Order: sequence, then C-alpha cells, then structure tokens
Amino acid sequence: MQKLLEKFENTSPEIVFEWKDKELGAEGWIVINSLRGGAAGGGTRMRKGLDKSEVISLAKTMEVKFTVSGPSIGGAKSGINFDPDDPRKDEVLRRWYKAVMPLLKTYYGTGGDLNVDEISDVIPITESYGLWHPQEGIVNGYFNPNEAQKVHKIGQLRQGVSKVIEDGEYTPDLHKKFTVADLITGYGVSESISHYYQLWNKNLVDKKAVIQGWGNVGAAAGYYLAKAGVKIVGIIDVNGAVINERGFTLNEIVDFYTKGLIENIIPFKEANEIIWNIHTDIFVPCAGSRLITKDQLEKLIKNGLELISCGANVPFADKEIFFGKTLAYADENVAVIPDFIANCGMARVFAFLMNGVEEITDEAIFKDTSDTILNALKRIKENYTGDYNITKKALEISVNQLINQ
Repeated sequence: MQKLLEKFENTSPEIVFEWKDKELGAEGWIVINSLRGGAAGGGTRMRKGLDKSEVISLAKTMEVKFTVSGPSIGGAKSGINFDPDDPRKDEVLRRWYKAVMPLLKTYYGTGGDLNVDEISDVIPITESYGLWHPQEGIVNGYFNPNEAQKVHKIGQLRQGVSKVIEDGEYTPDLHKKFTVADLITGYGVSESISHYYQLWNKNLVDKKAVIQGWGNVGAAAGYYLAKAGVKIVGIIDVNGAVINERGFTLNEIVDFYTKGLIENIIPFKEANEIIWNIHTDIFVPCAGSRLITKDQLEKLIKNGLELISCGANVPFADKEIFFGKTLAYADENVAVIPDFIANCGMARVFAFLMNGVEEITDEAIFKDTSDTILNALKRIKENYTGDYNITKKALEISVNQLINQ
C-alpha cells in the first residue's frame, strides 16, 4: 500500500490556480488534482495561515473521497489565507469567486468548508455572478448535458442542497430552519459509527463519546449519536469544553446544538488537559486538520478508546497526506473510520442530486448518504476481517481503484 500511496501523493496536481487579493493581501489557491471524468470537485475553506500545501493535500483527499461518494471525478479544493473573523471576509470571498468564475462554469464544482458556509456564503455570492449553482462546473464537465438536462440537474441541486428539513426524524428542532447542507455531513459521521458497530457485531447503545469541534459537523454528529443512545461525555472546541462523565442527556445536546457551548464551559487551556484523560469509547474529531497528536491518542487509548470516526479532513498531526506515523499508530490500536468515508455526506448529496431522483425528500437524501457509507464499510469488511487497520484497508481499495483506472 505504501508504494501506491507514495505514487499518488507525489504525482503533481493537474491544475494549480493562484490568486492574490490586491486590496487586503489575502491569498487563494484552487488545486485540481486531476480532471478525471472531465471535472473536479471540492469545497472552499478559509483560515489564517493556510498555504498551498494544505490545499494540495485536501484536493488529493477529495479524489479518494469520490471513490466512495461518486461521481467518478477528480479531487479539488479551494483555500484562502485570510482571517475568517475579519469583518471584510465577505469582500474577500466576493473578489475570490469573481476571479475563479471561469473554472466554476466549466469543470470545477465547489461548496462550503471550514469557515465558509454553503448556504450563506457560497451560493448567494456565486449566484450574484451568474452561476446557476456552485456545482455547475461538474454538471458541465462530467455530464456534458444538453440544455434541458442541465436545467434539470441544476434544479435538483438548487432544491436539494438548500432544502429545509421538515421530517422530525432528521432535525434537532423543527422550529428552526435547518437545511440539508447544515446537517448531512454530521449525520454521515454518526451513521459511520452506527454502521461500524452493526457490521463488526458490537453494541452501540450506552457507548461513551468525546467530540472535538462543535461547528456544523461536530454538533450534528453529536445530536445524531445522542439520539442513537450514545452518551456524549465531552465536547471541546476553541472556546473551551463541557464535560459530564455520566453523559449529557439528548435535551442537553440539543441545547448545545441550538445555543452553543455557553453554560458551565471549562476554559480551553484547562479543558485541553482534562478531556484526553476521561473514559471514552468513541472519539470524533470534527475540528481543523492535523490537530490530533500521538500523545493525545495514547491517553485516549489508555482510557478505553475503541473507535475514531474522522469528521474533520486529515485530522492527525502528520506531514504525510494520507498515512503518517500518527494515523498509523491510531489505525494499529483502534478502529479508525477515515475522513473520506465518514464525512462524505455533502459530496454524496451532490452526486445523488446530479444523478436525478424522482422525488427530493429528507428521507431519500439522508438514507442515500447512510447507504453509501454502509456500502463503503461493507466493502472493507468483505475484504478484511480484523478490528484494526481499517483505514489502511480502505486506502488500499480506493487508491488501487484510482491508480488502475
């Protein structure tokens, strides 16, 4: 596997687009690892200190993700080096999307990612420049549709991605207008955990979980896990943590989801010393990339950890794109569901809607994402019977598929 990964990692991206914002000094990159199938896809992230190498690694991760979610296209990513808390963020995004509009119209599709929201940032800004939908480039490049087909596929995307959840089975609060884009990635992370316990013949109910990151992905994953009977014992993000070693109630998790972590919060510095030492069966990293250290893993494993489901892209503190020493250590000691399976929900929704569905319902969208993740884990289980080295086997399957096409 290592030789396959090295070959894939070391192959130069097909296209690298670089941008410099003359007004505020922001930098941006689109990295298209390949135009497999005539198109490429990957979300837009923004953070202070982001560089081109981070975008390259994420583009390659997206290419692997599409072997799970579909369609059979190349991986890409947009990254902007700018402080997302700066009040001029919207100005930067507007100038960025104006600059990359030719790619978005022809062969590149994007969406939300870290600090960039699909519904409030990406869609309205790109629409203001005449783009029908942020996935329009994939529709054009991959499907090569006639006019009627293009109108239908983009109509499906516009309706499905922004759809307000109406089925109480899938939303923490029917009175708040949560959309598919708000919830689907976290839902997929939760489903990856449920499917793992089902396929490996283990009981999920009353397992304890710690979640790192309480944005859209972590909060939604926490809600669905609590709903499935998991005891959320700790939540940590940049502001601090809440910890209850007996497990928070579902109502408490819903409050955290809708109101944020605002009551009885432990300051981050203190929380970061405590949270790695509490007993947990499941760890769900949903914060930034390359944060999880071997020392943190050792503490979690000592305290009973048995499963990690990667809600964040590339969550382990390795320089390698896919399989560095920290991830290898985790994979050899616990079950690790990789990011390209666990957090493929949004990519799968795009593929599902572009392929055409008879009726766009909450149940149809969420079930399709759940089934896609289940099938990916089944494929691993059919080829491998062990409890550990799940990520290694998943990478072998996906990279072999890419290299041998």
